[in-house]
Amino acid sequence: MSDTTVRTTTHPSPRATAPDPSGPAAMTPLGLFTVLLGAALPLIDFFIVNVALPAIDTDLAAGPAVLELVVGGYGVAYAVLLVLGGRLGDMAGRRRLFLIGMAAFGLTSLACGLAPTAWTLVGARVAQGAAAALMLPQVLATIQATTEGPRRARAMSLYGATAGLSMVAGQILGGVLVAADVAGSGWRSVFLVNVPIVLLGLVLAARAVPETRSERPASVDVSGTLLLALSLVSLLLPLTEGRATGWPLWTWVSLGVFPFASAAFYLTERRLDRLGRVPLVPPSLLRLDSLRRGLVMVVPFSIGFSGFMFVVAVALQQGLRMGPVAAGLALVPMALSFFAASLAGPRLVARFGTRVVTAGGVLQAVGLGLLLLAVLRDWPDLGIVGLAPGVAVAGLGQGLQLPVLMRLMLSDVPADRAGVGGGVMVTTQQSALALGVATLGSLFLALTPSMGMRDALAVTLLVQLGLVAVTALLSLRLPRAMR
Repeated sequence: MSDTTVRTTTHPSPRATAPDPSGPAAMTPLGLFTVLLGAALPLIDFFIVNVALPAIDTDLAAGPAVLELVVGGYGVAYAVLLVLGGRLGDMAGRRRLFLIGMAAFGLTSLACGLAPTAWTLVGARVAQGAAAALMLPQVLATIQATTEGPRRARAMSLYGATAGLSMVAGQILGGVLVAADVAGSGWRSVFLVNVPIVLLGLVLAARAVPETRSERPASVDVSGTLLLALSLVSLLLPLTEGRATGWPLWTWVSLGVFPFASAAFYLTERRLDRLGRVPLVPPSLLRLDSLRRGLVMVVPFSIGFSGFMFVVAVALQQGLRMGPVAAGLALVPMALSFFAASLAGPRLVARFGTRVVTAGGVLQAVGLGLLLLAVLRDWPDLGIVGLAPGVAVAGLGQGLQLPVLMRLMLSDVPADRAGVGGGVMVTTQQSALALGVATLGSLFLALTPSMGMRDALAVTLLVQLGLVAVTALLSLRLPRAMR
């Protein structure tokens, strides 16, 4: 294991600072595989519980409100702490934080798998989300600091492919594990499976992941961290719990706090930036066109993606009476087409530029349209074969969008700000994923009693089509060429 440290320095240009290509700590293929493994785990675990929720409810008598927290508690903790995790990696060393975060993720996964009560599971899930927030920002920052040119473009494309595949694969894996009931573990296996993977990841990371840090790391912005946490919690928690708890007074008070907390966060960050200090989310970073435009696009994309995955898991199991394995296998065409599109993405971008994102939006809309027609035509006899064309085309479109957007967002972030830039990007994505489950999921579940599951699903798919249209239209404002 090498003790060599790659140090990045502040660069006056908005372009990323190039690493030393001759340094012994340059990213190797094994190192890239290891950090991508670390990127996959948190996203898999965000979605893996979707198909396990009925079994958790039966075993722990959780109830709707607590089940919402099993999903939402992880997502909120994850989103709230991501930027802080990126800052700590810049300060203390990204490999060190990656190792700490991965070890903590394994321990909290074990706690989830052994949870004796529903509320114990909620607490362990919140801790698991916090561990993921330490680990994931180091992935993007390490890629930014140890690669350049075509190697960076390829690594970022693989990161985007890993992110998208993880979200789909999580649901597939969850269904297989619940149905397999390994050693009588039932739903617990969806968490326990992380433990051996984490042990492998720790061994590989200690050997193959280079250490990087910012040359002049900034101290932790305590006020910014607290205000960002308040902003995200005041929005995501009531939206997650509101429907299940009957929208009590505290949910409306919390939503009322959100705009004031957000305004206070922005003003605080702007004041620190003007004073020459380094805020948690530097407003100057958001002046980068590539990052700002990418963030605006990733919000509707991620809301639609996570809402779709949650709603489909419920509709297939409760509406079409599929078992967890069948519900997972129904999404295999989406995973395969997403992977194929992700691999083709770099070549297509080199030839057609960012119009690949626009084409992806159109294909995703076509896939959702096919799925909507199948639901209206064949329900309740709709099966895996009937679902396949729609989910495959939708996955193809998603695979042409997400990896390209992620590469675009970080293309101009300086290497000494890689941790902060990655944290901002992933926080936005994760917040939108949590928001998608809370909003589209709540819409679907609220409409089902009065409209029936078929029509509720149809309405939800139409809303997602609207989000896809917004993403496609926004993509027309992207610069045609991309570095």
